[in-house]
Amino acid sequence: MTAFILVSGMFTGTHIWQDTVARLTAAGSEVHTVALTGLDGPRAAGDGAVDLETHIADVLAVVDSVVGAAGGAGGRRIVLVGHDYGIHPAVGAADRRAEHIERIVYLDSGLPRDGVPALAAVPDQSLRDRLARTPGTAGTAGADETPGLLPPPALDEWPRWGSTAGVPDAALDRLTALAAPQPLGTLLQPLRLTGAVAPVPTTGVLCTGNGTSIELMQMLVRLGDPALRPLTDPRVTFFELPTGHWPMLSCPAELTDVLLRAAAGEGHRLEPVDDAEGPGHLRPFLMDVPDVPRERHGNIDLYLPDAGEPRPAVVFVHGGPVPADARPTPRDWPGLTGYARCVAGDGAVGVLLDHRLHDLGDYERAAADVAAAVELARADPRVDGDRIALWFFSGGGLIAADWLDAPPAWLRCLAATYPVLAPLPNWGLSETRLRPVRAVANAGDLPIVLTRVGLEMPELAATVEEFLAEAKDRGADVEVIDVPNGHHGFETIDVTDESRAAVRHAMRTVLGHAFGTGTEPGTGAGTP
Repeated sequence: MTAFILVSGMFTGTHIWQDTVARLTAAGSEVHTVALTGLDGPRAAGDGAVDLETHIADVLAVVDSVVGAAGGAGGRRIVLVGHDYGIHPAVGAADRRAEHIERIVYLDSGLPRDGVPALAAVPDQSLRDRLARTPGTAGTAGADETPGLLPPPALDEWPRWGSTAGVPDAALDRLTALAAPQPLGTLLQPLRLTGAVAPVPTTGVLCTGNGTSIELMQMLVRLGDPALRPLTDPRVTFFELPTGHWPMLSCPAELTDVLLRAAAGEGHRLEPVDDAEGPGHLRPFLMDVPDVPRERHGNIDLYLPDAGEPRPAVVFVHGGPVPADARPTPRDWPGLTGYARCVAGDGAVGVLLDHRLHDLGDYERAAADVAAAVELARADPRVDGDRIALWFFSGGGLIAADWLDAPPAWLRCLAATYPVLAPLPNWGLSETRLRPVRAVANAGDLPIVLTRVGLEMPELAATVEEFLAEAKDRGADVEVIDVPNGHHGFETIDVTDESRAAVRHAMRTVLGHAFGTGTEPGTGAGTP
């Protein structure tokens, strides 16, 4: 028999599992919920002694009771399920009882790491920054707050902690009414792991309405982040649920089915990077491009045309986050260098830069890097500083917001290719100004060239459609170039005539705006 042990997340208690418990029990499983100290039962005054170790002990007590009742676990297959913050005490307990745990299910949660506190997985960047500056569990409370406790969200504040998509109003009201303050020690104390948990099979349940999907995870793995390489282990499986962050409230029947299948070892497995073929972003550009001079200045590269006078420049802004130790860095990726060489072959200056978007919390820093690179390019005597185009890719799309919100007179065109144009719900950027879907209202007559791929990840495609709807309402000048059979990063993975035509169209349009009316750039894009 399978014995499920369910561990809830921040501010919540065993009550959130009510429907899931009933359905799992009806399916013949044994089910236990963990009452985490300070989150279940009477709400006492703040207690600095409640920390992550306290909650690990709570989970261990339930694991030990199940094992003891079975006389050493016997035929029981224990599946530990951790939702949100709950994955941290779940993994901590599994590390100490690894021999009794059949599988760990990460329910729309982060990836706990040894020595890292649960605070690192809190989606709200501003809150992480505030609490990280606190030396202990005391001294963070406001006038109406209890020291050592993080107040629970009000009804309209839950989206800061995860998408509430699909949660009925009555369930959200109940979630708010029963929410408890989170002991700060549970977020600030680092998790300590011995490594014993590493061989335990795992399943990730990704809630796509909260901004994560299997396709997105596969793309991140292909970027080569060493921290994600273990996710391609055959013992690791994945499921998706088309809902927000609280599936036990929004779709308990579907969640129950996924948990039962996870316990049986089912699920999607991520593909490891093919060492022979290489990751998609490091494959050759889809067109032949001219060999033009390149100069490297700090974090920017200039691809120079054969010209005797200052020429327009196109600044390419890569996506991300990209791991800080990723090699090669984005300005040496074939797709981006292909674009820059095309631009130089057509008579303009191509500018590539490495900005420091290494984590979701780095957007402000990356935006500053882009602004500085633009000024460096404009100051170069071979660049006509009054004729500049900016071209954003993927996650770099958010950085376009500043330029849309207040376009300078010298900005002749803004392009975006398979961009992210609004923060995803689980990115924790609710307070950021970097929202192109809002900034486009102030774009005026700035020409915008948007390349849209038909096989985009749904969560990213939704931001593009939201942007286009707002642009239409505001009368923005947007030209859409569609690649119906193109994927995210199509320039190196979808080598087709359709893809080549889209790149040529975008290049011709952007350079037409950069050079100005009546100027016809050349054909530096080369031959197929």
